[in-house]
Order: sequence, then C-alpha cells, then structure tokens
Amino acid sequence: MTTDGRQRGLPVPPDQPVDLDEAEAFFQLRAAEDPSAPDPFTRLAAAVREHNERGVFTHTTAELEFGARVAWRNANRCIGRLYWRSLVVRDRRHVRYPDSIANECIEHLRLATNGGRIRPVITIFAPDEPGRAAPRIRNEQLVRYAGYRKGDVIMGDPHFESFTRWVESLGWAGKGTAFDVLPLVIETAKEGVTLFDIPEDAILEVELSHPDLPWFADLGLKWHAVPAISAMPLRVGGVTYPTAPFNGWYMGTEIGSRNLVDPDRYDMLETVGRRLGFDVSDTRSLWKDRALVEINRAVISSFDQAGVKLADHHAESERFMAFVAKEQKAGRTPTAEWSWVVPPMSGASLPIYHQYYDESLHLPGFLPSVEWSPPSTDWGGGCPHKPDPSSAAGTGGPSGPAQPAGTS
Repeated sequence: MTTDGRQRGLPVPPDQPVDLDEAEAFFQLRAAEDPSAPDPFTRLAAAVREHNERGVFTHTTAELEFGARVAWRNANRCIGRLYWRSLVVRDRRHVRYPDSIANECIEHLRLATNGGRIRPVITIFAPDEPGRAAPRIRNEQLVRYAGYRKGDVIMGDPHFESFTRWVESLGWAGKGTAFDVLPLVIETAKEGVTLFDIPEDAILEVELSHPDLPWFADLGLKWHAVPAISAMPLRVGGVTYPTAPFNGWYMGTEIGSRNLVDPDRYDMLETVGRRLGFDVSDTRSLWKDRALVEINRAVISSFDQAGVKLADHHAESERFMAFVAKEQKAGRTPTAEWSWVVPPMSGASLPIYHQYYDESLHLPGFLPSVEWSPPSTDWGGGCPHKPDPSSAAGTGGPSGPAQPAGTS
C-alpha cells in the first residue's frame, strides 16, 4: 500500500448535486413497476423536505436496488440485459475510508467470482454531497494488467502503459510480466491517492490452451474471469453515485476478438496466424479470420475446462433478442446501440445484426466514464488512463466504458 496525500484531484461537488425532477420521475417509475413501493407523491414530499434541510436526499436501499437493476436494463451498449433482474446490489454508502473501500472491492470480486459461476454484482458507494466529494476509484476496471515499456516494445497491456508508469511513480512495483495485475487506486478528499494490491486468491484467472493445437499453451496467455467496470458513475433518481463498480461475465469474443487481438492491446493475431502456417502478407487468404476463430476457440475451450462461466456470441445474441421481446411485451421500447451490441465476430450470422434499435438514453442509467488526469507527477503528468473503447462489464452485466455494453 502506498499513500501520497499530495495526489489529489477530486472535484468540488456542486451546490445542487440533486435533480428533484429526476427524483420525481424515478419514484413514479418504481411505483408503477414495484408493488412494494410507497406512494410516489408521499415519497417525493419526504425527499424534498430532506433536500431543503441538507441539500441532498437519501435513497432507501430498496430504491437503490431497483434503480441499479433498471440502470442495467437501460444500458444501450450491453448485449446481456436479459438478466437484469438478477443483479446483486451491495449498498456500501457508509464506507468512506480507502482501506475499507479496497476491502469492499476485494469482497466484490470474491462474491462475483463465485467459484467460477460468475454472478453479476454492483457495489455502490456514497454520492457527492455539497462541499464533500465522494471517494473515487481511478481504475477503469477492478482487474486490469500492467503495461511496461521496454524500448520499442511493451510487455503486458499497452493500453495501460501510462497508467502503469503513474502508479509506479507512486511507489508500486510489479513483477514485469505480461499479466501483472495493477493495484487498486482509490482517492478520497482527505487521504488523497492510496494504492492497494489485490490478493491473488481474489482474482480467478484462466490459462489459455487450445483443444487441437498443443503449441497454443506455449504462448503463455491467460485472462481474468470477472470484468468489473469501476469508472462509470451510476445515476439513480436524480443522484449520481460516482463510485459503483459492477460486473457481469465475459462473452468469449470480448477476450478472443478484442483484448488479445486489438493492435493497441495484446495484438496476438499475426503471431497466431504465423504459428498456424499462414502467409500473413496475403489478406485474400482470409488468414486473419481463420486465426481469429482459433483464438476464440481457445478462449471458450479454456474457460469451459476451468469451469468458469463464459458466454458465446451466438447464444448471447439469441438471448438479447429474447430481452427485446420481453421489453416489447412489457410495453417498453427496447433501446440499444447497434455498433456495441453486435459482437466483434461473425456479426452477419447473428439475429442481433439484422435489426435496427432505438438509441434513446433513459434513466436510471450508467453515465459515460469521465477522462481523468491527476496532478503533475514525477514522470511528467498527463492523463494516466483514458477509458478503453473495448472495455465493458461483461455480457451478464452492465458494460462499456462510455455507456454499458459488452466487456473486455
């Protein structure tokens, strides 16, 4: 653990962090869908009284649970919304100290991992209040791999090379491997930035091999089991919860077609293509497509052998269409962002591809990740982390870096 109280970049909370019009709409929505909800006008009157006294009002735990689940239902970039009612909601608004927040994040990972039977979980920490900034988690996801520059080569995940240099400037030291888990970076107004290593036994990782290609295991690839987004604020009933890590489970293509393949990530496509014996200078041979299929076969096979829950893009596309049908039956217009819900492989073979979707945004919802730059650091400052367009929280949960959708 490393603490540097000089590293502070928390925003000054607005004088009016609450929108009472949104709150009214939220109370009415809950009353319409939840038989246990109180009369919305009585509830609004209580919220207004509290707001007049304190400048904010407090959601009940039941309201927070309903709001978080509906936020997932409204996540236009998520293919896995059929499961929105199953989201496990952890109300941790009373937790404010960095070490306690880190412990809750670690417990979140243990609960979500569930012995490989991944379950969707969200942990919600306190909102901003007038004159009091809430804690922030500065990681894009709770689990991500470091990237170390060695000359012209980056060992690990290139997307997190600058973030890695920043946490190193604060005292963190990794092992220098291609899959070093980055520390949790938690910032509070009082304590500043604090780093916490995640215990190894809280992170389930899957070693990747191939069912037919013995040499694939020699590539030394692996991936973590729980995609827990931690950089997207949750907006519920007129209140923003800036720290609310959430996860679903991975869809295979998020690992096999994005994280391991994108040129600015692990960039393994050409390496696998060569090992398969393809002429990688001849794109008309479709070597990229063939190599991509084998990488994805390796991911699915490896997760299956390890007993770790993973969706495939064909089944998940069918489930999304079931979600669309259920929304229509409930009298709601299903919304989605086409370019995000269509998987990054075999798109035209999937029923989800052949549809157009309403892209309207609704609340409750997850807000775009805010690009964040810390104060000047020893290595020269700048932005250590820009949200990754291939990131998300998994097909079984809200996802996306700028709005919820697949994961990476």
